[in-house]
Amino acid sequence: MDLSTQLAVITGATEGIGRAVASALGKAGAKLAICARTASNVSSTVADLKREGIDAVGSPCDVSDAAAVGRFAEFVRRERGDPQILINNAGIGIFAPLSQLSLEEWDRLMGVNLRSLYLVTRAFLDGITRSAGSIVNIGSLAGRNGLEGGTAYCASKHALLGFSKSLMLEVRKSGTRVIAICPGSVSTGFGNRTAKRANEERVLSPEDVARTVLDVLTLPRRALISELDLRPTNP
Repeated sequence: MDLSTQLAVITGATEGIGRAVASALGKAGAKLAICARTASNVSSTVADLKREGIDAVGSPCDVSDAAAVGRFAEFVRRERGDPQILINNAGIGIFAPLSQLSLEEWDRLMGVNLRSLYLVTRAFLDGITRSAGSIVNIGSLAGRNGLEGGTAYCASKHALLGFSKSLMLEVRKSGTRVIAICPGSVSTGFGNRTAKRANEERVLSPEDVARTVLDVLTLPRRALISELDLRPTNP
């Protein structure tokens, strides 16, 4: 599928996987509307993308806040119209034994990782289904497995898969594709775990995930990879 006529909305697009996806889709010809929580990071990322020759706009947005998502959706429609592609990438990681995990931390993680799926997807869903577009939800292999110290994170990513499977069944008759991509270990410094991995050079890069997103989006329209696990070859 040609992306040159497509507008892609990408959440959490100023660093890590989101930033790599923005660059990959933009270089493939897509126009971009990006968001992240910090205004200065959004501004600098949009400037960087424009220097790469990419048509990009952006606005700060707390994707766990309904009013903020509504303002971002209005911004996107005002600046570029309805998107054909949505990349739900925004996410945080808080890792601790359940006995040490505060309710505030639980709620914050669920707000960004799960509540945002509902808010952002619903804000753009009508336009995407009208255009038989695509929604890509960035999950994790933690959505299939347990992880010590990951009760909140794993719960959010298991929920992402259930959300994606159900939404796919709801919208597929309109020609809309819903895709969940579940990477394994990615070298992004993600979460509150600061210890450096011994196998850092062998884990996935953000660009590996971005390439996968581009590949599933450019499949023929009749083809849908609804779920995809992406692992390091030899971690």
